Amino acid sequence: MHASSVSATTPMPTITVSSKGQIVLPAELRNRLGLAAGARLEISEDADGLRLRVLHALAPTDIGRLAGMVTAPSWGTPRSLDDFNAASLLARPAGGTSAGDR
Repeated sequence: MHASSVSATTPMPTITVSSKGQIVLPAELRNRLGLAAGARLEISEDADGLRLRVLHALAPTDIGRLAGMVTAPSWGTPRSLDDFNAASLLARPAGGTSAGDR
């Protein structure tokens, strides 16, 4: 963390090490630094204690941006909406054909 990003009057948060050796960074800090699950940090030890440095922050991805990236292969004849309409299915004679069979 850069000294200029935190004012001298801002109290430093205290974190606890779990029984598995894990720590949780406060949400405000994670948000400010753009840290999400999978972000990589480097830890180093110096005379004053430990220092964390962000190596690679992973910004959360908007799922809408992923639309259209993968397309399914087209198999067979396209279906019509009537193929999925319950009323039209009931109106067909037994053994009726779908748009895919036409």
